[in-house]
Parts: sequence; structure tokens; C-alpha cells
Amino acid sequence: MSEAPLPAIRSLPSWLLGRAAARGRALVAEALAAEDMRMWHHVVLSAVRDLAPVAQADLGRGVRLDPKDLVGVLNDLQSAGLVVREPDPKDRRKNAVSLTERGALLLKRCEKAARAANDELLAPLSAAEREQFMAMLLRISTTADQA
Repeated sequence: MSEAPLPAIRSLPSWLLGRAAARGRALVAEALAAEDMRMWHHVVLSAVRDLAPVAQADLGRGVRLDPKDLVGVLNDLQSAGLVVREPDPKDRRKNAVSLTERGALLLKRCEKAARAANDELLAPLSAAEREQFMAMLLRISTTADQA
């Protein structure tokens, strides 16, 4: 008799990583929702803080978000007073995006919430196991980025 497909699938590292990632995303999404923030909004706010002022097109490439989707996220963030889009001083034909003070304050709260959610995700691991796990994830993801 052959092995049932579900145990075979559940033993694959890709399956387990996907399940862990889905749980992590759900925990972070729930934590961000408490701040009235969505995942992509948080990603874009964080990137704007790190890169500002950043050309809108460069921002989209940096976070790997389709330009149409990025425009929607930026519209939401700008409407909430979290970012500003102004002509790029290097090229007036482009928009440069910067974080507002309100956006910076919200981002700090969101980062704290996301860290807490990730702590919950990794709670079953000791500090040493977390460090080792993160190092292994970095090796796997770095290899994937180079492909």
C-alpha cells in the first residue's frame, strides 16, 4: 500500500516553511490591524523611512510591488497624512516620497507590534535556536535572491 499524499507533502521543507510563513503573516497582520495598518502599507512606510526621499518608481522596485498597486498604497498613506509625494529634486518629472512625522510615529508603533508578533511566532524556540533559525533562513533566502 502506498503512503497517503498528505504526510508526504507535510514532510517537505517547502510545505513547512510555507505554513510557518502563513502563520507569521497572520500574526503580523493581526498586530498591524490593531494600529489600523495593513501589511503592504507597513512595508512601504518602512521602505520610505529607510530610503527617503525616494522616487516612487525606485520605491516600487525596492519593495517589489507592481506600480499600480504601489500607487494605491501611496494614495492611502498620503490620505492618512503618513507620507508626502513631492517633485523629486533630482528629476522634477518624478515624484519623491517622504515620511511625515505622523507616519514616523505610526511606523514605530507598527514595528513594535510586528516584533511582538514575530516573538510569538518564535516562542517555541530558545534564544539560541532563534539565532540559528534566523541564520539558516537568511542563507536560504539569500540563495533564492541570487537565482
